[in-house]
Amino acid sequence: MSMKLRLGLPSGSLQESTIALFKKAGYQINVAERSYFPSVDDDELECVLLRAQEIPRYVSDGVLDAGLSGKDWIMECQAEVVEVAELVYSKSTTRPICLVIAVAQDSDIRTLADLEGKRIATELVQVTRDFLAQHRISAHVEYSWGATEAKVPELVDAIVELTETGSSLRANKLRILETMLVSTTRLMANPRAWEDEWKRAKLENLAVLLLGALRAEGKVGLKMNVPDAALNDILAMLPAMKQPTVSELVNSPWKAVETIVDEHVARALIPALKRAGAEDIIEYPLNKVIP
Repeated sequence: MSMKLRLGLPSGSLQESTIALFKKAGYQINVAERSYFPSVDDDELECVLLRAQEIPRYVSDGVLDAGLSGKDWIMECQAEVVEVAELVYSKSTTRPICLVIAVAQDSDIRTLADLEGKRIATELVQVTRDFLAQHRISAHVEYSWGATEAKVPELVDAIVELTETGSSLRANKLRILETMLVSTTRLMANPRAWEDEWKRAKLENLAVLLLGALRAEGKVGLKMNVPDAALNDILAMLPAMKQPTVSELVNSPWKAVETIVDEHVARALIPALKRAGAEDIIEYPLNKVIP
């Protein structure tokens, strides 16, 4: 019987972006309807879908060998895990998410000190209590089962909520009082699993591929043929991870040039390259960038 790495993947808001990231990394994950055990085209991986809030606890307890969840939930669970890699992506962007304290737009609460004696609702009770204790503020912190934004100001004075863009807070007429934590997704391992040579190698390989897929986000490759006379001018126009690659074309006064650029740069760069004399310009997508 072959060894397997038991891996927890986040369900809910992060599920789609996580499966897309794994696909770019080279892993095809298929989720059947109403199933919490997706199939993956790697016989050495056994995946289970769980709420991101629960994954750190199951990894810490050894029920899972490894998993993906936010730094915020690792802190909330007070989980003892090995953080293998930081994966900067969220539900709809490649930006971190922020854990913020928010109050009603017209609230009299203007500073952290104004939270003294107030009522706060959040899913991240432990993180919130720890933060308030660090700032010597005494407030009532209660667990919120959902629809947290709607509780201000009638039910509570403030909330602590995760936000990616702030749009939901603005839509509910809330303003951010303080950013408590900038949180990113982490690939984490159970300490005992990490000590296992096979499991550690499997996780390290997985981390290389996932990080490579994230580095490729928003980048494209460019290839072009350039006449020798225009080479220096065109090289001066090209950004690159290190330096552009320049190759000889056989029996020709032309060079082949290749580089990697940010995708948003390419749309302005390609017409400029064409005007400067480059021909046969090809833009191609990238799946992984491994430094």
